[in-house]
Amino acid sequence: MRLIDGKKIALELEEQIRAQVAVIQGRKPSLAFILVGDNAASQTYVRAKKRACAAIGILSTLTHLPSTISQDELLREIDLLNRNPNVDGILVQLPLPMHINDRAVMLSINPEKDVDGFHPVNIGKMLLGEDHGFLPCTPHGIKILLQKYNIPVEGKHVVIVGRSNIVGKPLAAILMQKRPHCNATVTIAHSQSEHLTDITQSADILVAAIGKAHFIKKEMVKPKAVVIDVGINRLCDGKIVGDVDFENVAPITSWISPVPGGVGPMTIAMLMQNTLYCYNKLYNSPSLR
Repeated sequence: MRLIDGKKIALELEEQIRAQVAVIQGRKPSLAFILVGDNAASQTYVRAKKRACAAIGILSTLTHLPSTISQDELLREIDLLNRNPNVDGILVQLPLPMHINDRAVMLSINPEKDVDGFHPVNIGKMLLGEDHGFLPCTPHGIKILLQKYNIPVEGKHVVIVGRSNIVGKPLAAILMQKRPHCNATVTIAHSQSEHLTDITQSADILVAAIGKAHFIKKEMVKPKAVVIDVGINRLCDGKIVGDVDFENVAPITSWISPVPGGVGPMTIAMLMQNTLYCYNKLYNSPSLR
């Protein structure tokens, strides 16, 4: 068993981005955050993202709005950022209050400033395998981790447990593309899948993204498989664990990503890359990918 150190790779990528930002003359890249309400986890995530911006040299602003704000008022705030030439990227931190339609909010963001990669225009470009859209940060980070650790993907069977629009679906779309470090045979499984253990045992690369602590057990994993754990779950004692029963699964794997320190840091690194990509697109610079 060998650990996939996402923190190490993320720091390397962030150093490369920092070097690119440092040589920019004039205004530096800028990322605008919108946070609605007082969700503690959301506040923590935004603080971590702003710290990463500061460390790299990316400018960042935070618009913190009350949970009672109307959808129309929120859309007006986003429109102001869309029209602001000094804002390159816009990130609306999820989840949003129940009375606000997430899809309407995602649709309102200018696709050219969509650093999360959630706008239908960017999703379409991803599905078509085009180079000039934005890839969702977590799936892109997983793809880069596999690439950096020279873990073969082409022709391999990748099983993703979880079908979210944020991780499962886009990761499948990325890894099945006809391009280097992809070309995988991808299966998406989920909580309603019959014979789930049979499916996961067939995986050369197993990605756990179902959002349930220790859901993936030893008997669900093929010996020598690669296991990527996307889950972030807080137990009653405050401990953060993944979707994989790490203690029992890790010894039978060839590679495994830990929680914390695996996929999480890569998500922020990809956000920083997407922000720089937004800035470079504004000035007609070539793709970073």
